[in-house]
Amino acid sequence: MLIGEVARRSGVSARMLRHYDALGLVRPTGRTGGGYREYSDDDIRRIFHVESLRSLGLSLQEVGRALDDPGFAPSKLVDDLIRRTRERIAAETALLTRLSRIDAAEPAGWEDVLHVVALLQALGSESAGKRQRAALASVSSPSPASPASPSSPSPPASSAPPAEEVSVPVEALVEAALSETDPHVAGALRWALAQSGDDGLVLLAEGLRSPAAAVRRRAVRSVTEIPGGKATALLRGALTDSDIVVRRCAALALGARGVADAVPTLVAMVVDGANDVDAADALRTLANGPMRADGPASADRIATALVDRLARRAAGSSVRRRLTQALAEIPGATADRTLAELSHDEDRAVALTAAYVLTLRGARQDDGRS
Repeated sequence: MLIGEVARRSGVSARMLRHYDALGLVRPTGRTGGGYREYSDDDIRRIFHVESLRSLGLSLQEVGRALDDPGFAPSKLVDDLIRRTRERIAAETALLTRLSRIDAAEPAGWEDVLHVVALLQALGSESAGKRQRAALASVSSPSPASPASPSSPSPPASSAPPAEEVSVPVEALVEAALSETDPHVAGALRWALAQSGDDGLVLLAEGLRSPAAAVRRRAVRSVTEIPGGKATALLRGALTDSDIVVRRCAALALGARGVADAVPTLVAMVVDGANDVDAADALRTLANGPMRADGPASADRIATALVDRLARRAAGSSVRRRLTQALAEIPGATADRTLAELSHDEDRAVALTAAYVLTLRGARQDDGRS
């Protein structure tokens, strides 16, 4: 079969067949009466073998070795092909992600594109300082218009905004926040996300479902700085997280927002001595806050929860002191009665703390009546 017919039937161009011939990869073994080279059935089978191996990503040199070396073992080459393919997919995925983020920034011109690319590169820098500066610069805030001078013509209505006003897409900020380990950079990223409002909450919700506890911790810390009902709903869900750090972080934020669901976790934090001062402050906020339609914790409910932990036999001296201190700022009859009882506690430190708190509460009440 002549080269033209082989090309038509095999789908391999005549030019490529000649290239195979020049490389010694597939050489036609026959000759016509007119002296033209002719492909035999074996030659055509080899062409299909070459194409099959090329479809796996082998180079022509590797194809030649595979077909001609009897001792050639495919396992190592296949493993290498898998590795190279994964690397190529990762590189292409990274490129697609970057292009998508540039597109999401809606650049008006190449200056905008270059600005976004520079910020994205800085967010991925090995330098913590560069990452922090990129996070702080990632949220655009148009500068106030300066008065036009009489001699300067006004810009046309269709003028594009300056590159500095193009912000980094929130997806890039969330990805950076969920992977950042430097506390200063992480704080800057959380601030940037807070400026974006609810835009990043869908992606942060995915972060809260991550199998990695470290990622969920970063996600919940980012959510705590975003106001609004959607963020609060995510924090409520985080109260049941398997990781105690996630639960505690969510509880502190919910306490500051006046959400009663946080009370059990906050009381447990006082008992465990984990951010117990912050937890007590959150309980005070809940107890003294205004009543809301979503049912915030009443002062008596919080006092009862603290008293219940005081009554447990396992509560040691340090735990009882922390619970007594937490009762100090909880108003109401339940807290007053419990503190009066604790002022005679057999643990002298607990008794002195309760007596001192009662003195302060009495002084405040006298000031209120005068």
